[in-house]
Amino acid sequence: MSIDERLNQNNRHFQEDSEENSAWLPSTFAEVVARVKNFALGEFDREVVENQLYYHTREHINHVQRRANAIFQVICPYWQASLGNELTAEYITRTNLLLELCAVAHDMIQIFVPQTQPHTSRRREPGVSENLTFEKLLNYIKGVNQQLKEHYIDDSVLFTDADISIIQDAIEATICIYDPSDQGIYQPVLYEQTRDLSIVACIIALADIGSLGIDGIAAYNQEGSLLFLEENPDVIPVILNQTSATLAVDNPELYENIRQRLLKRARFQVNFAKSRLIRYPQEIANLPKEAIAILTCETFKHLTFQTIQEVELITPTDEDTSLEELIDFFQLELVMGNY
Repeated sequence: MSIDERLNQNNRHFQEDSEENSAWLPSTFAEVVARVKNFALGEFDREVVENQLYYHTREHINHVQRRANAIFQVICPYWQASLGNELTAEYITRTNLLLELCAVAHDMIQIFVPQTQPHTSRRREPGVSENLTFEKLLNYIKGVNQQLKEHYIDDSVLFTDADISIIQDAIEATICIYDPSDQGIYQPVLYEQTRDLSIVACIIALADIGSLGIDGIAAYNQEGSLLFLEENPDVIPVILNQTSATLAVDNPELYENIRQRLLKRARFQVNFAKSRLIRYPQEIANLPKEAIAILTCETFKHLTFQTIQEVELITPTDEDTSLEELIDFFQLELVMGNY
């Protein structure tokens, strides 16, 4: 489906949604956010099915929500203290609602580059999915605002320009690019010194790729397995229908092709873990100093040199690693059986 077709689909879904909820008159901003979250989840669920997604599923959303909330709970008291009377209880509540919305909606759309060669990993161009996600979400929010204005609802339930700017910042902050110098990915928005990044954007970015630091090695490796399956769906029927032993005999070229792709993922797991340890201090440097100590010791407690050593020790990265070993390490048969 082209980008224009997706936007037309968005307009159609909003019209259908408006017809079904013509009597909907919320009394709080929380109710309005809940409606937008439901829209985002509906779009997200369609993407999961249409694009055969294994990593970008409801489970990922739940993990990002949980991690973002954990980070927010640490930061909030010190953030509030630093701003004093400028930060009201209402503003904190509104910020938390926007944080929840961004956690739910940041991966709403996934655009893959058209593949021209068989048995290759599919990939995304940085920023394309995120920009389209924001555009689609913005169109829906504008429609909701217009619907509410027509019913003379109190302006406090409307999305403000400031709210929309926070949402855009947060979605853009999750854009990842590959850095060949450390052979990992990072979120460049966090490194823009001249940009006044919202606390929501910073938290969503940290939560989105924070599985190793917050949840540990097992969760980190499982995400690697799911990402591999999502980016290499052609491998799934091969693994399900044929053992690697017979594949080595029947189709040695395909055997080697899959082995090399898994080996590349395994090496990325190690390099990305190393880059997270190195980059993390700079990424949180602008947060309240009191919060940084707690985040480092408690929230991101797994992001240590010892953890990186263990990742490197247990991950098979030698050039002569067999396909069987790689399938076992990533537990692909188990993972596929759960989805």
